[in-house]
Amino acid sequence: MGRHGLEVPALCLGTMTFGLQVDDTGSREILDKAFDHGLTFLDTADAYPVGGTLETIGTTEQILGRWMRDKGNRDQLRIATKCFAPTRRGPNGWGLSRHHIMESIDASLTRLGTDHVDLYLAHGFDPVTPVEESLRAFEDLVTAGKVRYVGCSNYPAWRLGEARRAADKIGVGGYMTVQPRYNLLYRDIEVDLLPLCVDQGIGVMVYNPLAGGFLSGRYRAGQAPEEGTRFTLGTAADMYQKRYWQDAQFEAVEKLKAVVGAQGLDLVSVAVAWVLAQPGISSVIIGASKPAQLDANLAALDLAFDEELTAACEAAWWSLPRRPVVDGYR
Repeated sequence: MGRHGLEVPALCLGTMTFGLQVDDTGSREILDKAFDHGLTFLDTADAYPVGGTLETIGTTEQILGRWMRDKGNRDQLRIATKCFAPTRRGPNGWGLSRHHIMESIDASLTRLGTDHVDLYLAHGFDPVTPVEESLRAFEDLVTAGKVRYVGCSNYPAWRLGEARRAADKIGVGGYMTVQPRYNLLYRDIEVDLLPLCVDQGIGVMVYNPLAGGFLSGRYRAGQAPEEGTRFTLGTAADMYQKRYWQDAQFEAVEKLKAVVGAQGLDLVSVAVAWVLAQPGISSVIIGASKPAQLDANLAALDLAFDEELTAACEAAWWSLPRRPVVDGYR
């Protein structure tokens, strides 16, 4: 993971749909197959399942905790979880204050049924709490043995740089990894965040390599979003539709799919393999709503690119219109 000592598999199993899009039984089936194929790096968050409400938060961690208890395999896994999002009503119920961080880690450890997590991430940037307060709280968790390493998610480059500078100033380890969105249809991090991470030895574990399933190639322009997918999933549906359910994205995927199909390849495998091949990437978070969907993701580990396929992947991004930037993100 960057220049740090934590070793992780190239593929990480994301679990944010467990407990809403995928029920308990389905989640266990996916976890079993992933574990059997060496996917021993699991990513979750206290706010999951995605698309849920305050009444459903923590469900995903509970599912993982029960599964690990029944399998007795905690020592064979690397577990990453996060804090920041609202977990309850009332004061200090969200953000990166010392109060919320300390409260959140204890709740996550209880749900996961473990005494530590391998990686603990700030799920977003807190504009209210001084970053020094957050970093000191995270460092105290490492010292207490509740957390092995600390990272952040959804930080633009200037926020991560600010946090790195603050960590050096107060003498703490700070964020050793970042978790951004990155895929063939969203490559903004190449401008500044990835170069910063490569230069500073920061690990990069990316999410959304399939653009919420859009890069599976199953959708068509003019089609209504399917029920049971990321594009209709509770409170997350609107966000995913705004990100990808656009005419330009449909056209880009259709052109890429034609090249991929002509080479006898699977678009899912190509999309994941492309992300894995980019400089600075430590691990790619993949997801599934059914165990069989893991096969194409796993095939990405053995996929090679020729000039035609590389050019088609590049064209998918450069054909898209640019969007306004909001706090470092489009």
